Amino acid sequence: MVWRRLLVPMSYTLHELHGVLQAAMGWEGLHLFELRVRGVGYGSFDLHLEDPKVSLESFGFRKNGKLAYIYDMGDWWEHEVRIEDRLEATPRKRYPACIGGSGACPPEDCGGPEGYSARLEEASGYDAWRDMETIAEWIDDVAVIGDVAMMKDQDRLDELEGAADQMAARKPYLLAAFSRRTVNARFREEEHRRLMHQWY
Repeated sequence: MVWRRLLVPMSYTLHELHGVLQAAMGWEGLHLFELRVRGVGYGSFDLHLEDPKVSLESFGFRKNGKLAYIYDMGDWWEHEVRIEDRLEATPRKRYPACIGGSGACPPEDCGGPEGYSARLEEASGYDAWRDMETIAEWIDDVAVIGDVAMMKDQDRLDELEGAADQMAARKPYLLAAFSRRTVNARFREEEHRRLMHQWY
């Protein structure tokens, strides 16, 4: 399960919340978005939705209130956003802030939840082990045994390059860690401000 716990000022607009969610997830704002509040869609103009420049405060959210955030209409990443509590701001604390979370962000354009699950499974499956075996055999033959003739065998070099490319493509699906420090660094660098203007 991928989740984030964030502190966000109620003065923020839905548009700003979009940028905050993008920065918190680790995405780059490459796709259209929608925030659905009480059956009304706010978001990207290309989707002919209501203008998202409406403050969170104006909705009068109570504790345990919910809204939906949909990102990338092709992959359809739908998030449930819960208002867990309404707190007083701490003086001199920077907002937004991430105070918890779990799970790495799925990469952009990976096929949505189903595509992401399939790629996660493939990243640690049989083909991944075969590619690691190919690389290990090559290292053993060249570095340990000293068979430098392999360096001139184009078929073996092509096989090695293919295995290395596949391993590199799997890397985003093997990063299961969440870093609160990374999310907060993005907030400090105002990434959420930049990301809110993507596809608006």
